[in-house]
Amino acid sequence: MHCINTKIANYFFLIIFLLLNFGLRAQDTAAINEFYIDAKLVTRAELRYGGFKPDNDEEKTKYAHFVTGQYRLNIGYKRASWLELRLSPQYSGIWGSPSSSLNLVEGWALLRSKYGLFTKIGRQGLEYDDERILGFDDWSMTAPTHDVVKFGYEGHGHKVHVLLAYNQDAKNTSIGGNYYSGGIQPYKTMQTLWYHYTTPKSIFGISLLAMNIGMQGTAYNNKKKTMYQQVLGTYMTLNPKYFLLEGALYYQMGKEEHGITLDAFMVSGKLHFSTNEDIYSIYGGYDYLSGDKYFAIPASGTFGLVFHDKIRGFSSLFGSHHDFYGAMDFFYMDCYVNNFTPGLQNLFLGFYVNPVKGFSIDASYHFFAIATSLPNVKKPLGHELELALSYKFASFVKLSAGYSFMKGTETMELLQRVYNNRQLHWGWLMLSVTPTIFKKAWADKKKKEIQ
Repeated sequence: MHCINTKIANYFFLIIFLLLNFGLRAQDTAAINEFYIDAKLVTRAELRYGGFKPDNDEEKTKYAHFVTGQYRLNIGYKRASWLELRLSPQYSGIWGSPSSSLNLVEGWALLRSKYGLFTKIGRQGLEYDDERILGFDDWSMTAPTHDVVKFGYEGHGHKVHVLLAYNQDAKNTSIGGNYYSGGIQPYKTMQTLWYHYTTPKSIFGISLLAMNIGMQGTAYNNKKKTMYQQVLGTYMTLNPKYFLLEGALYYQMGKEEHGITLDAFMVSGKLHFSTNEDIYSIYGGYDYLSGDKYFAIPASGTFGLVFHDKIRGFSSLFGSHHDFYGAMDFFYMDCYVNNFTPGLQNLFLGFYVNPVKGFSIDASYHFFAIATSLPNVKKPLGHELELALSYKFASFVKLSAGYSFMKGTETMELLQRVYNNRQLHWGWLMLSVTPTIFKKAWADKKKKEIQ
């Protein structure tokens, strides 16, 4: 406990030290102030057929219909270039469900100095690089955010960000214990270092990421331990005239919450081509996520047990998962049997076109396969076709729709427990309204000099 208190004290000492660097900025006597209120109302209706295991045999042939909503109010204040505040209460959930939630998505203060230093503290979304590891994931309607301190430097093509988080149960704030469970994030502690460099004209960019995540572990000899895992990786972009090449490599190590060693990695590459990005774009790429070496596949109605000396299934942690591995979200939301994963290979090709102002079409094809070689199991999982349309009626009103179809294989049926002759459907229709309700700017009045 003493060690934990020391760590927290060191963190806040560092915060105070950085805040002192911003003190002189507060002496602005004629600063420009800005206050705004904007809203975000998103309603999405979905139809699902297959993919997730039904509660009973009777439900296997029925469609799932539901409507989700996200209703958010953003309140913000800016003063010159050195101070910014934001509050974002939000209600979200499935229509008619008692599990709907009302919470604060964002609540932070940002201070900047003229030397490029900054500190941002409070509840905030974390969006880095292509958002594969750290992203806002607004598609999920809940928009997971983090209670975190972020500070660093930005300037001259360089960015350095440091993230520090420490989560605690309310019952442990008075005396005794440091066990954490059931919070807005699954981790207890998190420390992250992110560095990014962009060349002039943004032709080449590279990011380096190092994360240390403390997950609340199970009890050992009546003592609850925190298990630490690390993620190291890089994300790069190369953007000559008509091409954009993206590449990422991440390695996961340490211990997961049950104390099992982690040894996992992922690699991805994506190529965009366009002579006019406002009209059309062609893209394709490949993702590889490592999988567990041994994978138990019990027959339906039975169970199996296998010992894993290491976890080799890569976890994309806190990323915007819906942007990767297919829009039907089979490969991160719904676990494979026994909570182990055989990994994933995702080969995709698509195009984006904007034939008229405000209207866009995005169509793509995915071929999925597992990454691990399993006894008596073929690697292919299936083929998925995706189509998404959107039309902007105004700058703050957008109607979008999508449809995905997947033809699964015997392996998909075995590992994901899919039914319906392995033919899976998903359709959705969504309305987004994001108006600015109020906005006002004013300058401080200069004080009259005393004669």
